[in-house]
Amino acid sequence: MIGFLNCMQGLLDRTRAIDFLAPLALRLYLVPIFWMGGTQKLENAGLDCFGSEAGCSLVPKQDIIDWFGNPDWGLGLPFPELMAYLASYTEYFGAILLLIGLTVRWISLPLMFTMVVAAVSVHLPNGWLAIAEGSGFFATERTQGAIERLNQAKAVLQEEANYNWITENGSLVILNNGIEFAATYFIMLLTLFFIGAGKYASIDYWIARKWRTAGSC
Repeated sequence: MIGFLNCMQGLLDRTRAIDFLAPLALRLYLVPIFWMGGTQKLENAGLDCFGSEAGCSLVPKQDIIDWFGNPDWGLGLPFPELMAYLASYTEYFGAILLLIGLTVRWISLPLMFTMVVAAVSVHLPNGWLAIAEGSGFFATERTQGAIERLNQAKAVLQEEANYNWITENGSLVILNNGIEFAATYFIMLLTLFFIGAGKYASIDYWIARKWRTAGSC
């Protein structure tokens, strides 16, 4: 029996030959998330400005800066223009670095910080759930109330509209905007911070293979 278990463990260990797929999958999953977040904060940023006669501008939109600083309908953060620049650039260039696998452990740090700020300043008052649920351990009065509103909206649509066509590509939900997504992205970035970009499919790996020496400092 012990021999059989050792044999099975040996077969399992052979999969480590392709363990680079795990950090690669994490990186590729996070790329569009931060790319969209960064480009939406910047004016004319990214691929849209290639070939544009107006040129390319990496400047945070004014409404983003206002949202960072306004305490009534925004985040109420100090130095909103600086914070907007830091968040925008971190997400924009972070997506590029994650894609090519360059300085992944380093860029994971400021990206994790943006997730913490987002979770605490935006999502925390809404609880855990990203999508409202009416029951379960993480359901709250807020999400239960959202489900009541959702049911009323469905009833109106079923009576007044082509409900089958509206829901053909997916069910109607209400966004609760809790910390679930931010926490998930933070955990993924934390994993990349400790394990790095992975072998073969990252620039970090080839740089380390050529130039990194143990105990250099």
